Amino acid sequence: MIITGDDSEYIAFFKACLRDQFLMTDLGPLRYFLGIEVSSTSDGFYISQEKYIQDLLDRAALGDERTVETPMELNVKLQPTDGDPLPDPTRYRYLVGSLVYLAVTRPDISYLVYILSQFVSAPTTVHYSHLLRVLRNLRGTITRRLFFPRSSSLQLQCYSDATWASDPSDRRSLSAYCVFIGGSLIVWKTKKQTAISRSSVEAELRAMALLTAKVTWLRWLFADFGVSITTPTLVLSDSTSVISVARDPVKHELTKHIDVDAFYTRAQV
Repeated sequence: MIITGDDSEYIAFFKACLRDQFLMTDLGPLRYFLGIEVSSTSDGFYISQEKYIQDLLDRAALGDERTVETPMELNVKLQPTDGDPLPDPTRYRYLVGSLVYLAVTRPDISYLVYILSQFVSAPTTVHYSHLLRVLRNLRGTITRRLFFPRSSSLQLQCYSDATWASDPSDRRSLSAYCVFIGGSLIVWKTKKQTAISRSSVEAELRAMALLTAKVTWLRWLFADFGVSITTPTLVLSDSTSVISVARDPVKHELTKHIDVDAFYTRAQV
């Protein structure tokens, strides 16, 4: 159990109440929880999974000490038919499952985990070789951490992007977003869109609608925590067409086939 708050006296009172009712041990300040390491400094908090990565590398038994600079080569498009089927896919499934949990503190592998997870039912030698590349990249970047500064503001800032028709197997697009509160990264996601987009504008707008729903929920969540966010939340996109559609309610002809996402995003703006 993790107990947190800004009132140390009430935290001590709460722990005393728990000790009266249950047999429990106070482990002190949070340092390690479910594979996640937490370190505190005067500037803020760091979270990482260095020990988890090392244990994963030991279990993977790569057989060499090589490292690579990037977790995946540029413009690689993996397909289910690439390579020969693995005789025993158990190891592949285990390693990918471990990477899913590692992505809790490593947003840099979030996209790769999404890609490799698509092939857990029938992995091939090509898929496994790309999985090993991710592990070798982790070996060289094992000390990377997420930093949450103490002096961070309580303003949300969000980034949205999409890759149009990027999946060669079904030509669906990918939505991706990340959300910062002040200078702290708190939410990130890569997800395949449920419908095929007929233009890059449609793909980008679906991604922005997905992010808009997340931002709306986060603002409600902060309100429940008693944190008042009075300023508008900045949602950034690199698509000038999507920005124009989101701002201008007159552009009906451009958005008839994506009416719901367009109107939802516009309404939130």
